[in-house]
This record gives sequence, C-alpha cells and structure tokens, in this order.
Amino acid sequence: MPSETWTNETVGGHPCDIFIPEEPNPHGYVLLYLHGVHEQRMVDNAVFQTLFQRNGLPVVAPLTRQSWWVDRICDQFDTEITAEAHVLDNVLPMIAERWGSQPPQIALWGTSMGGQGALRLSYKHPDIFPVVAGISPAIDFQQRVKEGDENLLQMYGDPESARQDTATLHIHPLNWPRHQFFCCDPRDERWFESADRLRMKLGSLGVPFECDLATSRGGHGIEYYEHMAEVTIEFLIRRLDQERLRVA
Repeated sequence: MPSETWTNETVGGHPCDIFIPEEPNPHGYVLLYLHGVHEQRMVDNAVFQTLFQRNGLPVVAPLTRQSWWVDRICDQFDTEITAEAHVLDNVLPMIAERWGSQPPQIALWGTSMGGQGALRLSYKHPDIFPVVAGISPAIDFQQRVKEGDENLLQMYGDPESARQDTATLHIHPLNWPRHQFFCCDPRDERWFESADRLRMKLGSLGVPFECDLATSRGGHGIEYYEHMAEVTIEFLIRRLDQERLRVA
C-alpha cells in the first residue's frame, strides 16, 4: 500500500501514483516518472522517496501497464487513447492544475521501459520535455517483438515497424531536449548495446548529453536503479535550475 506521502488517484480514467513532499520546492519543480515493463511502483522505494522528500519534489507516476509509452493503442492499457497521448493530454494538465507547473518546470524520467519512453517522448516533444533522464532504458524494444511479445505484436505487427518507432530514430538533429542523461549497467546484456548506440548517434550529431555506461551494480533491475538514483535526481534538479535561469 502507498505510504502516507503517496496517494493513488485517477487521472484521465487511469490510476496514477502521486508523491507529495512535506515541503515542496519553491520553484514549482515536478518529476514525471514513467514505470518499467514489470510495472514496479515507487511507492515503497525508500531510496528514491528520501531523495524526493529531501529536495521537495512532487512526483507524478501514471500507471499504463505494458504500453511502452508509445503513441500506439495498447489494449491492456486503453482501447481509445495511447499512453503517449495520456501523458500529454491528461497528466500534464493535471500537473498544471494542481501545482501551476508548466514546462520547463517538469522533468521527465523513467526506468527500463519507462527510461526509453522518457527519452522517446522528449525527442518527439523537446519543447515540452527539455529535461529528461533514463535509467537502464530499454531502447531497442523491437527485440521483444522478434521474441514474440504478444502485446508489442498487437501494437506494431512486426519488428521493423517497432524499430522505426524507437527513441533513437526520433532524434532530430536540429531540435532536441537541452538536458538529457541516461545510464545503463555494462552487465545489462539485454539493453546495454542499444544505449551505447544511442550514445554514438548523439555524439555523431553533436547533440549535447550526459551518460554513464561504465558504472556497474547488479545488471538490469532495482539494485542498479537505486545505485544510480542520486546521480539521476541531482541531474534533473540541476538542469531544472538551468532552465529556470534560462527563461527568467
């Protein structure tokens, strides 16, 4: 069950975990968290919660099943609206109504499926999400289509259609999020290679970014997420500060 600092509410007809710190930061910063394919929630994670509380960060965490946060209908999430549209059309307006926070006061981040979702959304909408981070981003999810993932097959039909919609192929050489960070354990056999390819493509395009593809702690999973938690949250706060000063 969620702790007393978390609530579970309905946003756009779907559940959403919301963390409310005891003393919200004075700048209206809000973190928008996208969960992974195993739908692990942050409500019982003491490591991340300590960071949220310490920095006065409200956290909004919509729950969208195994939607991959893409702009395709996922029947197990919703038969009429995509996860991407849900974030843009339902979740962001809720954040604006509750805290008065608008881009660039909102930082987007996620883990695994949500890590690639955060990067992908920011590449498609860099003006809405100029500050983004992905921990263990599952970028080349066409691999799962090749393996017969029924949910992704329903959404895409074939691996090539999925590949064409991955984060790496949504990078625009002239329009990108100003602040991006991603990290992946080199022992993450499933997703490290695609994170490294993203690093190379961003570098070849001259797109600024930060990444950590050297730190290792347990491969893919919660141990690594928690190990990278402080680095990731500090990056988001620092870059939110830069955006605030940029537009002041």
